[in-house]
Amino acid sequence: MAQRASTASKESPQVIMDLHERMVRIRLFETEAGKLMEAGRLPGFLHLYVGQEAVAAGVMAALRDDDQITSTHRGHGHAVAKGVGFREMYSELYGRVTGACLGRGGSMHINDPTRGMLGANGIVGAGVPIAVGAAFAARYKGEDSVAVTFFGDGATNIGAFHEGANMAAILGLPVVFVCENNGYAEFTPQSGHMLLTDVADRAASYGMPSVIVDGMDAVAVHRAATEAVERARAGAGPMMIEAKTYRYYDHQGVKGLRHPYRSDDEVAEWRSRDPIDLIEARAVAEDTATRAELDDVWRRTREEIAEAIAHAEASPLPDPADLLLNVYSG
Repeated sequence: MAQRASTASKESPQVIMDLHERMVRIRLFETEAGKLMEAGRLPGFLHLYVGQEAVAAGVMAALRDDDQITSTHRGHGHAVAKGVGFREMYSELYGRVTGACLGRGGSMHINDPTRGMLGANGIVGAGVPIAVGAAFAARYKGEDSVAVTFFGDGATNIGAFHEGANMAAILGLPVVFVCENNGYAEFTPQSGHMLLTDVADRAASYGMPSVIVDGMDAVAVHRAATEAVERARAGAGPMMIEAKTYRYYDHQGVKGLRHPYRSDDEVAEWRSRDPIDLIEARAVAEDTATRAELDDVWRRTREEIAEAIAHAEASPLPDPADLLLNVYSG
């Protein structure tokens, strides 16, 4: 049975402010990206991470620069929290050559190996075996880096998840499995695609420990992630974290398909426990920061985002002559 994490003790001011800034950066990046999409200025699809910021921030604050992650179709938050720059991110969404993938990947395929970001992925559950492979490579090369794979509740029904979890457990690989359980697999509630209440219970079938955390509480996520990462780095093998969280916007975009699969009251209830509001209240109550200092993080981030969007819009589109650049066959 999975353990349940607690946040009874006080966290250090440095960690609180780190988590706050990572979440603000994600929130504002996604909010502006959503506006650009709704205005018709961005091509393609956007699966926005707004509401789930505590998970990416809490986990990434526990990692080193050389630790690697794999993401999902909802991957902007992971990339931002891992340190991928706003310029590279927005340019990629615009399909410009200054993007993280030279404008070739778009929203669902952003990656930056220099930051340990092995890529967002449009295939549900496909990041799991990639992270397991990265962990195996680290072990083979005698390195002590850790791999973290993010996935949703629906992905735990996919074969790739079970194969990856089994291999990681059998080989004792340094992998942390992070299930961002936002309650829905696209439009299907968890109760409609599995009989389990806690996805973390699936870890036990592979002999893997697990913990359930409040995914709206960045401190709770960070503590669980720190334990799991330290455990993996010490050679004790994989662990699974289930973060109970929620996405404010639809599966895709801001307005989505207008498919009535959840109520306004449900969304409002989750919004009442907004992860950024929670950590700001905590920071003020514990004298970690003043309201003015917290507001300054928002101001500085907005300015950086405005500059990044201007940079992206001024950047050139890919040259058709470079169509076959970096294309290879096995």
